[in-house]
Amino acid sequence: MERTGIIKSMANGVVTYIQRDEQIGRLQWNDHPKCKGVSLKHLVTGGDTDGKLSCHLVKLEPDSVIDEHVHELQLELHEVIEGEGGFIMGARKIEYYPGCVCVIPAGTAHKVIAGGSGLVLFAKFCPALM
Repeated sequence: MERTGIIKSMANGVVTYIQRDEQIGRLQWNDHPKCKGVSLKHLVTGGDTDGKLSCHLVKLEPDSVIDEHVHELQLELHEVIEGEGGFIMGARKIEYYPGCVCVIPAGTAHKVIAGGSGLVLFAKFCPALM
């Protein structure tokens, strides 16, 4: 699947708050604490939203995996913005490619699997994950 280039566009973007702007390109990528080949860029945190919302870019290197896990309190929304892969939610297996949006209810087991070109998600959590 062809990459759309949105990550390059977002690198020049801005997160705008009522009293400040945050340059997305200046925010650091952070290694996922448990999953090899996965990194996160925290665009909006609970500290910015009184704990109500957090938004993160999630980059999976080719063939990497975010193992099955559950967010007991958070509703999660994935928007696939680059690459390809698969997603398992409960008994459902879903193909991931740019333009896919998936709603993961709180308390639902799920797993993300990157394909050969890697995968980039825009993940949102309500209430905030961090």
